[in-house]
Amino acid sequence: MNEEATAARKAAVWRVIDELRPQLVELAKRIHAKPEIAFEEVNAAQWLSEAARDAGFQVEKPIGGLQTAFRASYASSQGGPTIAFLAEYDALPKLGHACGHNLIGTASLGAALGVVNGIEVLPGTVQLIGTPGEEGGGGKVILTEAGVFDGVDAAMMVHPSGKTVLWKHALARRKLFIEFFGKSSHASGAPEQGINALDAAIQTFNNINALRQHIVDSSRIHGVITDGGEVPNVVPDHSAALFYVRATNDGDCDELLEKVKNCSCAAAMATGAEVKLELQGSYKSLRTNMLLAETFKQNLEALGWQFDDVDPTKCIGSTDMADVSHAVPAIHPYVSIGPTDLPGHSTEFAEASASQKGYEAMIAAAKALAMTAVDVLFSPPLLPAIKTEFEQK
Repeated sequence: MNEEATAARKAAVWRVIDELRPQLVELAKRIHAKPEIAFEEVNAAQWLSEAARDAGFQVEKPIGGLQTAFRASYASSQGGPTIAFLAEYDALPKLGHACGHNLIGTASLGAALGVVNGIEVLPGTVQLIGTPGEEGGGGKVILTEAGVFDGVDAAMMVHPSGKTVLWKHALARRKLFIEFFGKSSHASGAPEQGINALDAAIQTFNNINALRQHIVDSSRIHGVITDGGEVPNVVPDHSAALFYVRATNDGDCDELLEKVKNCSCAAAMATGAEVKLELQGSYKSLRTNMLLAETFKQNLEALGWQFDDVDPTKCIGSTDMADVSHAVPAIHPYVSIGPTDLPGHSTEFAEASASQKGYEAMIAAAKALAMTAVDVLFSPPLLPAIKTEFEQK
């Protein structure tokens, strides 16, 4: 690859994104000010896809059976590889954009527009894929299963965080809904005639707490009671709980899930209640393409950013980007938008997602993503090496 020509292309991409900065910041502010929860992101999806359409992209909407998902494509007549920038834009209930998805969606939009407008002859296809419902909905899982990422050669996105980190483990996750069915009765007048479904739910938590000392440190089990009865003087004939079960890989996660199921079945036997189990969704563990990630690292560092010294093997939460990473080479790095101890899913994070530092990080992420796409598109040996690593994993 001609380094001088590549540098010139990257400089052109920078200029485009710098020119678009006011538009991108305004859009990020607008999405932040009107938070929409999973699969209800009507406005955010419309604003992002319209911006791509105005730039000459062909927009498909909806896609993959999801009304708020879209794919905006800008294809070269020369053919070539397909690079996808993934946009997230859903918010959290009550907390709003406490995970910074307003910045993710807009950064990916900026990257896509930067590549398309900054390169005169595009040797491939650039896609902006709108992926709703990351917060618990598994939108990317649904889109992956629907074939939306078929034909994509590399998928990229950047997530805001307290620290700038190239990659982290993301845990495999199983979402388990548990219901118990008992028998109502007067809690004082005839308790012996009742079967307490709430006791079964509470015993499930107790069983799981006993299990915790026998699982590996990186695994996680956490849940909430979603129904515990109505009034104290009626024996609850129904209870329900929702659990997330997480582990570093899919095999361990499935094994731990079976143990959690056994905890609930034991609780049902002990109380006499009936139990119903429903697996409501699964995330794979994240598989980062390290060659693609190192390329991104060089580009972000070229913008003057430094990566924080952290142990990337320390497990965090889970993401539906993991399922994409099992389908195509993918990266999911992090950029800092606040102090290093900034807690995710907090009011502080929501505030940082609409801060000057947050917007600076968004623009830097857009540039680094676009520059990485330039490397992939214009370096003939790079993409085959990226694919080789992916296939070996």
